[in-house]
Amino acid sequence: MAASDKSVDDSLYPIAVLIDELKNEDVQLRLNSIKKLSTIALALGEERTRSELIPFLTETIYDEDEVLLALADQLGNFTSLVGGPEYAMYLLPPLESLATVEETVVRDKAVESLRTVAAEHSALDLEIHVVPTLQRLVSGDWFTSRTSACGLFSVCYPRVTQPVKAELRANFRKLCQDETPMVRRAAANKLGEFAKVVETEYLKSDLIPNFVQLAQDDQDSVRLLAVEACVSIAQLLPQDDVEHLVLPTLRQCASDSSWRVRYMVAEKFVDLQKAVGPEITRVDLVPAFQYLLKDAEAEVRAAVATKVKDFCASLDKANQVQIILSSILPYVRDLVSDPNPHVKSALASVIMGLSPMLGAYQTVEQLLPLFLIQLKDECPEVRLNIISNLDCVNDVIGIQQLSQSLLPAIVELAEDSKWRVRLAIIEYMPALAGQLGQEFFDQKLRGLCMGWLNDHVYAIREAATLNMKKLVEQFGAPWAEQAIIPMILVMSRNKNYLHRMTCLFCLNVLAEVCGTDITTKLLLPTVLLLAADPVANVRFNVAKTLQKISPFLEASVIDAQVKPTLDKLNADTDVDVKHFAAQAIAGIAAEMELNVFRTAVPPCMGLKIEAALNSRLVVEPPPMSAAAGGEADGGDVQLQLNAGTENNNTNDAEKQMKSVTESTLKNGNL
Repeated sequence: MAASDKSVDDSLYPIAVLIDELKNEDVQLRLNSIKKLSTIALALGEERTRSELIPFLTETIYDEDEVLLALADQLGNFTSLVGGPEYAMYLLPPLESLATVEETVVRDKAVESLRTVAAEHSALDLEIHVVPTLQRLVSGDWFTSRTSACGLFSVCYPRVTQPVKAELRANFRKLCQDETPMVRRAAANKLGEFAKVVETEYLKSDLIPNFVQLAQDDQDSVRLLAVEACVSIAQLLPQDDVEHLVLPTLRQCASDSSWRVRYMVAEKFVDLQKAVGPEITRVDLVPAFQYLLKDAEAEVRAAVATKVKDFCASLDKANQVQIILSSILPYVRDLVSDPNPHVKSALASVIMGLSPMLGAYQTVEQLLPLFLIQLKDECPEVRLNIISNLDCVNDVIGIQQLSQSLLPAIVELAEDSKWRVRLAIIEYMPALAGQLGQEFFDQKLRGLCMGWLNDHVYAIREAATLNMKKLVEQFGAPWAEQAIIPMILVMSRNKNYLHRMTCLFCLNVLAEVCGTDITTKLLLPTVLLLAADPVANVRFNVAKTLQKISPFLEASVIDAQVKPTLDKLNADTDVDVKHFAAQAIAGIAAEMELNVFRTAVPPCMGLKIEAALNSRLVVEPPPMSAAAGGEADGGDVQLQLNAGTENNNTNDAEKQMKSVTESTLKNGNL
């Protein structure tokens, strides 16, 4: 019996430590204990959690903000630990206290947990316990409790009786008229959410007056949040009611004295357009859109410029082209030459999307002149945004019509003084090459791509080598053999060792896409030639390159040409060259060993052993004695084979495979 009691005490000891840490002076210990609150609750049981732990937590609300934040987060998932939904009301007191603290993130997390817990109450318990909590928060002395209250109305309202609903609407009206701007801001932020659960008749009679009042508030931070509510309200009302109840306020917001409010209107404009429908859009929103396109503030013009494509796409199809040509394009033309580069860049990112809507003729007549202006813009981001979206125009009018004007802009971007701009155009080049076609690319752009290989910035040279690989994937290995490989091989004789290294980097990636024949015939001889380079950096990159291209070479070529070169590099006077040569020797040997294994072992035997051999592809440099190294490797393989083929009855196949493997290792493992 004593032993049993001792075991119980031992099992509860960690829980006792956690409970003690809740009162510890060290903030980090208290925080760790709070994060393990569910463990403590499970150990205490549901009844003791309700009667002891929750009251204790309620009393310790005054703590560091990070501890309170963790507590608010934990309590949101505590319903099952206090006994289920019928006991969820026990969680309300600590969360109510947390919802009144000064730190905003703690209050927000407490409100989030309160919403979760409130949703788990039955309708009766909601009225008995949650609604009084909400009313206490509404009537709190500090603004913190009143701001938190705003987030609970939409959770409580749908599940309470009509008298309580009327009370909640009155309380929300009170918060909308609160003397503290922070409370009005919170009410405006939750107005749209509350509107979605209120009946239409009360939406028009109670909430829309609140919306109008908030949209006319003397604080612009309140007015801009009312714009967000405008979208939700417009989606809930019939078209006639939208025109009479919402549009006057929307017009007022679009011409508000604060640029922040106008900016919010611009951000939400497409959502508003979808909410009000095509007729109101044509009559009321098009003029408002025009007004924002010529706004005095660059931030507003940039925000609305990004919406040009989406706004035009959502216009009524019957009048779409006419409205774009007569009402939108005149203002867009002004933005093309806007003094602010951010506005021009924002417009350039979307203007190409108008082409499919207008068709080929109008694109050539109306949009092409604007594209050409932007392609010559002094701001590189504008030119790049146009080039990056050329596929939209290409689908409509064809790339040939653009090519003459396009090429000068590409050349200018390719030679831009900012290396990040050059990098961006390099990354887009494969897609651009696919649009222009091989013939045009060879005539106009191939020289640029080769020039990037000699750039003074390493990031550009690196991107240019990957660009070569993507171009070969686009146009094929025969094109590479004729068009770019000869020009790359010339770099191996350049006096600058960086260019010779760039040549090696290109050969690395081209071997993957050019195939065995081209790699053996054209690429390998140049790599072997550079093995005698006077610069050590070039020589050890030769070793790395030989290892990378070896999978694309025949075994006979490796034996006859690659291995002698690596032997020579392995005896180099430079330590780094010797290291990478030894690494390449071991890597190639392991790869060949794996290939022999794959051909000798039936698939049913091979999974376990192949995994073991695969793990040997990353190996340390071999020992000094080549013979000893071969014997060690052979022994390792034999052990792996014995381990991998236990309980296998195919003894003859196993012996044959071992014989082939050991023979390969003795003859080929350096």
